[in-house]
Amino acid sequence: MKQLIKGHLRPGNAFKQGLVFFVFAAWCTIGYGQEKQHLSGRITDNHSRPVAGASIVLLNTNLGAFSDSGGYFRVDNLRAGRYTARVTAVGYAAADQDIDLGQQSGAALALTLFESSTQLGGVLVTAEKREALLQKIPAAITSLSALQVSEYRIWNSQDLTAIVPNLYSGNSGDQRNVASIRGITTTAYDPAVATYVDGVNQFTLDTYITQLFDVERIEVLRGPQGTLYGRNAMGGVINIITRQPSDHPEVFLELSVGNYGQERLGAGLRAPLVKGKLFLGASGLYEHLDGYYSNKYNNAKFDRQHSLAGNYYLKWIASQRWQVTLNLKHEANRNNGAFPLAGSLRQAFASPHQVNQNALTTLFDNTLNSSLSVAFNGPAFNFTSQTAYQSNYRYYENPIDGDFSPYDAVTIIDNYGKPWNQVKAWTQEFKLTAAPGNKSPFTWTVGAYLFYQDNPSKQATHFGRDASLVGSQDSLFSLINTTKSNRSGLALYGQGSFAINKKLSIVGGLRYDYERDREEVRGQYAKDPSPDPIFDTQPDTAGKTNYSAVSPKLGLNLQLRTANLVYLSYSRGFRVGGLTPLSSDPSQPPLYAYKPEYSNSIELGSKNSLLHDRLRINATIFYTTVTDVQVPTLVLPDAITITRNAGQLTSKGFELEVATTPVKGLEGSYNFGYTHATYDNLNLSQNGSARDYSGKRQIFTPELTSLLALQYSYAFASKLGLHLVVRGEWSYLGKEYFDLANKIAQSPYSLFNARAGVNTKQFGIYFWGRNLTNKNYIAYAYDFGAVHLGNPLTYGLTLTTRF
Repeated sequence: MKQLIKGHLRPGNAFKQGLVFFVFAAWCTIGYGQEKQHLSGRITDNHSRPVAGASIVLLNTNLGAFSDSGGYFRVDNLRAGRYTARVTAVGYAAADQDIDLGQQSGAALALTLFESSTQLGGVLVTAEKREALLQKIPAAITSLSALQVSEYRIWNSQDLTAIVPNLYSGNSGDQRNVASIRGITTTAYDPAVATYVDGVNQFTLDTYITQLFDVERIEVLRGPQGTLYGRNAMGGVINIITRQPSDHPEVFLELSVGNYGQERLGAGLRAPLVKGKLFLGASGLYEHLDGYYSNKYNNAKFDRQHSLAGNYYLKWIASQRWQVTLNLKHEANRNNGAFPLAGSLRQAFASPHQVNQNALTTLFDNTLNSSLSVAFNGPAFNFTSQTAYQSNYRYYENPIDGDFSPYDAVTIIDNYGKPWNQVKAWTQEFKLTAAPGNKSPFTWTVGAYLFYQDNPSKQATHFGRDASLVGSQDSLFSLINTTKSNRSGLALYGQGSFAINKKLSIVGGLRYDYERDREEVRGQYAKDPSPDPIFDTQPDTAGKTNYSAVSPKLGLNLQLRTANLVYLSYSRGFRVGGLTPLSSDPSQPPLYAYKPEYSNSIELGSKNSLLHDRLRINATIFYTTVTDVQVPTLVLPDAITITRNAGQLTSKGFELEVATTPVKGLEGSYNFGYTHATYDNLNLSQNGSARDYSGKRQIFTPELTSLLALQYSYAFASKLGLHLVVRGEWSYLGKEYFDLANKIAQSPYSLFNARAGVNTKQFGIYFWGRNLTNKNYIAYAYDFGAVHLGNPLTYGLTLTTRF
């Protein structure tokens, strides 16, 4: 943080504010220490039998209890006020109850739990940076529980495609997922959809781990989230929460094997080191794949790969008020064919899952994420401080193919050792929220966010013996580009909700972001066989830019009934600006500043729980405009992306989410999204000519996303607690474009997945298949024509145990 403190942002005041918050929190702890209220009660099932071991938690507090053998429980040390109690138990649908504790005596809670096979449970989310129930949040949010992540077989964040309405995610084979929500997307390194893992902003496409394991839940917020989340959340937010340790010791193991040499082994444990005080959690994942693609050049598998990842927790509950959590995540990925691309659309479908590349190499991709969180739950407010560090070191052991052909025309070199091509980012967030138990009609969240990013890159474009095939008049030489880049920023935000009466409330929020970007670039020419540069093609040049963004939110919410919410909201988001890098294209000068782009969205939604929680229907209509659209252009053969502000986009559409348990054991869900996203105006200069793309459709945006899932569970051999589970999924994606000229298109297509097996509370065995009809379809494509197909038919077996 040394450079950040010395910079122009002067964030020291924010750190001082954080210190004041801590002191104030400690004062409140002393001043309100004598709390005498309690909550007690009994948990039973729908046959009036006691439910033992049920977890009772008061949302946004560290307070809770477990029911005893008679179903009874008691929570002490509460002050008078309003709370929401959440009750969960294995095999039962989660239940939630609002409670109003009186001034002089405690409260009693009698709650009945229903089997999860007969009723939809309440869904807990932290989308608004505080615990709340999904159906009470006035925003379009999809939440997937740990069980649903397993049922959908979500192994990678790109598997969220179509499960979430109007979401599409894909990559070119290098595991850097490009996500689109409601037509808001980009192929640049600064995403348009932000990803958070355990509260930490995954800064760029480089620094976040896309493999998913030991997940507690996934929340996807659709639409601009600039007020609470800030930078790069103009399309939405993917919020991933992993499982944390508690007083209940647990060990889990999951083994999956399949065709194409698929192997996936996940294991972990969570246990108290000091009961009620100190907890340890550790989980790991190993993945292996022989590869979906074969290489004609050497008649071998092309994208053979393996990875090893880990997630570790140390959690300390110092008191009922204070909690400290240390988290470390890492991933090491090795890929022997990071870009399995066909040279053209015709080649991709004529020879599916085949390439013909002569430059063979291994991608080394190492990522580290760490965070330290300190939380205080007070009687007046809750306070959280989260400090995080992220790094990614990514390089190719040998030069990688840049022409995607068997010719020695162009290769890319980036193996220059550390510190080159190692991205580092530090973030700090302070957050205050209104504590539960407050009788005020006003609830609020305020905070401050700081970051510093360092990104030194060095990359050479090498022209080989066949360089004339790509139009080069010279051969056997390299153009070496180096960039030293650092960014820093500061944000202040606040959002609140005021209840006018029991049915009507208003929401308002505002965020201010300030960012500073500084870069140094240099271009050099080197002639084979010497790697040493002969002369500069671009002398040392430095540039800097700064910009600010204001992200407001305003909404009106109407709670017609307990199970019906209607809301209307306006929100704004932004994607960061910056400086363009150095490339070989003389028409693209380096260090040219481009502005942030902004999305403004109006959303009308309705959330409904019907038939005694057997049916849930959520629907949303949205209208979004994007101004100062940033258009990333891939410059070849450098493989460098140049960004310019070039136009305006309008996106509008509709979303529907339905979940139901019509009869015991049968679950159904249907998610539908329609997006019509077009450029109102878009003018680009490419290859010396001007091109008008006004009226063209947005890239990476299927017109329709649709997913129907049906699952039936049948109990048999009651003494063993066995269940037979059968599941089928049908997803449909509408027409999609992959270039701004709308020449590379994927026509509508369907994918079918299936899963069947048996399970108990501790064990499970499942057979699964994906893309059962072996459909060939474009998953990713570059505007110059290279195409990556989606995965072919895969099938396998998964064994799970948890005890």
